[in-house]
Amino acid sequence: MTDPDSALPALSGTARSLAARCAPRVNALARQMSRGAFEQLHGYAELPADVKDVEIAATARHGLRLFLDRVAHDPDPRTTPGGFDVFRERAAQRAEEGMPLPLLLTTHSVGVRVLWQALRDAARPGEEAALVELAGYLFGAEQRIVQAVTETYLDEQAAALTAERHTEHPSLVRGLLEGTTPPPPGSGLDGPSLVLFVQLPDGPRATVAARRMARRLQAALDRSFGREVPALLDGTGGRAIVPGGTEPPTALAGLLDEVCGPGVRLAAVPAETGAGIPEAARTAARIVRVARACGHPAGLHRLDDVLLEYQLSRPSAGSDRIAALLDPVAGRPELIETLRTHLEQARDRRATARLLTLHPNTVDNRLARFSTMTGLDLSTPRGAALALAALLLRDAEEEPGSPASAGEGDGTPKA
Repeated sequence: MTDPDSALPALSGTARSLAARCAPRVNALARQMSRGAFEQLHGYAELPADVKDVEIAATARHGLRLFLDRVAHDPDPRTTPGGFDVFRERAAQRAEEGMPLPLLLTTHSVGVRVLWQALRDAARPGEEAALVELAGYLFGAEQRIVQAVTETYLDEQAAALTAERHTEHPSLVRGLLEGTTPPPPGSGLDGPSLVLFVQLPDGPRATVAARRMARRLQAALDRSFGREVPALLDGTGGRAIVPGGTEPPTALAGLLDEVCGPGVRLAAVPAETGAGIPEAARTAARIVRVARACGHPAGLHRLDDVLLEYQLSRPSAGSDRIAALLDPVAGRPELIETLRTHLEQARDRRATARLLTLHPNTVDNRLARFSTMTGLDLSTPRGAALALAALLLRDAEEEPGSPASAGEGDGTPKA
């Protein structure tokens, strides 16, 4: 590929003066790119807000300032390549997150078009020749940047594929968690292990955001246990197996909150052998679900923390009759959701109202309607316990298969 800047003559004073008039508009132009022009690109709207408002906007500002600074000082781009380091770093991040290369390259071309329009708007009569000078400089710089971005993106993808060959294959981890695959000899997974279930706050995320969150979660687990942890993760959380682990590090919950945001719930259940991994996975998922339904604060949950409630959620001779207590409100999803939130918030009506964006009186009315239809008095310990048990049992019935196999894609149970 030819060097697009090799034959560029020195820019005239008029061209530099024209470019300098655009310098005060750098921040506005960056916002116009990240929250205006780029929004029209297919797939851009799905990117998480922090990528658009922070990383992409910052990259746009860097590109604008780099161009205007070089125009002002007329440096030789062949001897000052350092400004492209930011573009290379961002290209590596976008490749790791799975952003399509066409979308990444199109943002650069659209950014150049926005800057070119700004130069045209700032041009005065008689500065047509200066515009032509800047056009040659701008489009030459675009070619160099696109070349650097493409090379870095493809290199990062190749490196990721190489690294993936040396990690636990997702199908193997899924098979271990679901009991369909025996532990490979010498893997360390046929002996004692610790099975984790992690549930992140805020629910499902868009594809790129989910990949970013899964990567952060994986890095946090690897850091906490000092090794690569076999896991199935997505934007809502997931499951992991720690060979030889018996207790999670005390700082694990805090680290997950720091990396993934406050409100992370996790449970850790030991498995004596590889054959015990599926049952440990089911138990861990149920512990998190029960802890949430009971209104326990987020963090690390142990079986002892929810022992009674866990037992209430287990099938027994009376399970069908308890679950049937909610039959009268089966067609009233708003009452079920109010009950669930009310129990999760330790029966705090105001907290329930805030989460459901309702007036507290509306919550009271719904709970009163629930009690009238089911005969369960939520103001009494027995009524609340029966309602909780019925809710947990019905949740278990609605899970496809078992908690260890529920969910889509990565096999993560959705609590």
